[in-house]
Amino acid sequence: MIEVGAVCGRFQIFHNDHLDYVLAAKKRCRHLIVGITNPDASSSPVEAVDRHRSELAANPFTYYERMKMVELAILEAGVPREEFDIVPFPISKPEMIRYYIPDGTTVFVTILDPWGHAKTARLKDFGYPVEVLWERNDKFISSSMLRQCIFDGSDWSEWVPEATHRYILENGFDHRIRDLMK
Repeated sequence: MIEVGAVCGRFQIFHNDHLDYVLAAKKRCRHLIVGITNPDASSSPVEAVDRHRSELAANPFTYYERMKMVELAILEAGVPREEFDIVPFPISKPEMIRYYIPDGTTVFVTILDPWGHAKTARLKDFGYPVEVLWERNDKFISSSMLRQCIFDGSDWSEWVPEATHRYILENGFDHRIRDLMK
């Protein structure tokens, strides 16, 4: 078992597939660092492989809001708080990642699209050991789909951890998403 591992994602609605990814990585390490990519607008340049990632409507949550959403869902899944940390993960500036995770940390990834391949190559180029947990051709759930459901007024609760659903509604973030997507 690896002592310290890491995962990363934008988590611009932390959904059930994200939770599956985090929990699969946690099974392979004693301590997991959950990195939140694009922690602020200055670290969110347009990525040629996926231009949508930098749009305002695709990024309705702040770093802090995503950190709380992720933390609540992981705790709800039964992972003890002392077994994980949540940090910024500037994937667009990989030379900066070393300021947030220890050198040599294995980064667990999933590959679901061209961005997954680009991210994996970028991490390897900067010397991080990378372990692919799984590779699929399709995303079953996407944050884009969930934001669209919220905008349309459709039920989206089955695709997110209960803690995510509760956090978004209690803080009125569903209204923000609707406003941004108008």
